[in-house]
Amino acid sequence: MKIAVYGATGMVGGQIVKESLRRGHEVTAVSRSGAAVRGATACRAELADVRTFANIANDHDAVVLATVPSRTGGDHSEWLTAMKAAFGSAGATRLLVVGGAGALEINGMRLCDSPDFPEPYRPEARTMAAAYDEIRSAPETLDWTMLAPAPVMQPGTRTGTYVTAGDSPAGPSITTQDFAVAVLDELESPAHHRTRFTVANSEAGTDTRTGARR
Repeated sequence: MKIAVYGATGMVGGQIVKESLRRGHEVTAVSRSGAAVRGATACRAELADVRTFANIANDHDAVVLATVPSRTGGDHSEWLTAMKAAFGSAGATRLLVVGGAGALEINGMRLCDSPDFPEPYRPEARTMAAAYDEIRSAPETLDWTMLAPAPVMQPGTRTGTYVTAGDSPAGPSITTQDFAVAVLDELESPAHHRTRFTVANSEAGTDTRTGARR
């Protein structure tokens, strides 16, 4: 499979590139810097460059969007506009979007709207939630999946197992390595067409049969 990963040099995108290569896929690592990624074809591009995105999508079986809004004070609307443009330019190519945990819900309330949600992360979480709203309204021709992480995601150990859920957190945390496993499992064996799901690492005693064992 030919897979393009936007945000390929980031904490999450980098692991998705590694997992894709580990499974023998042909990978294009897309980043603003165009930095070389061992085993992948490096590509320098901005998400907002619609023409380049359309060409990349047309040349790949799947595109993964592992990007986030500005974390240095930039206007979040620029990222959201670029994401919306990407949704409209993917054509028939499979699109997997890395979502935000803040848009998940507990008892009907989004995590990012909860008074307990960490204030410094609230603006980004709400922008990521807006991206989910945008992709849900995309034309029926767009073959998309959004995968949201657990509330805590950080580098750790690749266990190859995880548990899944729909709109509510499946657990408290997930490693970036196992999140990447879930991304590749979904790309290789699509099970969530035009919908969102979430993953978490299993706790002791939790049934992990919904996860991958690779």
